Amino acid sequence: MATQCVGRRRALVFLTGAGSTVALAACGGGDGSSSATSTTSTSTSSTSTSSTSDSSTSSTSDSSTSSSSSDSCIADPTETNGPYPADGTNSSSGSTSNVLTISGVVRSDIRSSFIGSTTTADGIELELTLQLVDVNTGCAAIEGAAIYVWHCNADGKYSLYSSGITTESYLRGVQVTDSEGKVTFTTIYPACYSGRWPHIHFEVFLDGLTSASTGKTADLISQLAMPAATNTEVYSNDSRYTASIANYNAISLSSDNVFGDDTTAEIAQMTPTISGNYSSSYTGSAVIGIAV
Repeated sequence: MATQCVGRRRALVFLTGAGSTVALAACGGGDGSSSATSTTSTSTSSTSTSSTSDSSTSSTSDSSTSSSSSDSCIADPTETNGPYPADGTNSSSGSTSNVLTISGVVRSDIRSSFIGSTTTADGIELELTLQLVDVNTGCAAIEGAAIYVWHCNADGKYSLYSSGITTESYLRGVQVTDSEGKVTFTTIYPACYSGRWPHIHFEVFLDGLTSASTGKTADLISQLAMPAATNTEVYSNDSRYTASIANYNAISLSSDNVFGDDTTAEIAQMTPTISGNYSSSYTGSAVIGIAV
């Protein structure tokens, strides 16, 4: 695994002007530090439930897919977009990377590269449904918002940045929420790289594709924390994730420099509910709360 860069939470330098997507010289995956400021609504509970076991060895996850609507919610805390967002907010060697300006980024299946190469990222399939809700209106679904997601591959590397895959653009994509506030992405389960709890990044643009041209216009930047039981199951049983085992054993949610200062309720909502098993595929879902 390439040496990881260290990002700073909500302290990335925003560059001036828009840039076209370019292949960037890289250094693996790494995300921020310092504390997040969270905002909560008057609701005090979450429909999402995080797994707490770190030692599951069964072939199926102990979580089930959540319902299509959210009865209660809180506002997700703002988190760092890390050093590898490819959203026009950072650079490498003086070049800016921004996949949000490329039409091909609007897609549901994000497993393949869409800029030049069509290489498909290897790993256990994960179908992830996210539901965007307004915490100020009783968790009502938000339609027409754009959600951009990205994460590392099974080796813990990020497309466009990490050594060996700077010409790839897989595991990045945008979808627009439907009438239920939902988007669904077909992707792979992310690895665990050194220093970070397994996670998926996302950005929310309430004005939809109109404003989704750079991360600087995002209404929410945050992350999903992958559930412990499923992490253990994946990394212990699939040889493509072997490098994740030692990294995962050395990290916890409380010691993670992004999730470590989040509340129990925030972590519960930020943790996808997962069903399925490592020998076939997983299905997951999570609620994203935002105050409109």
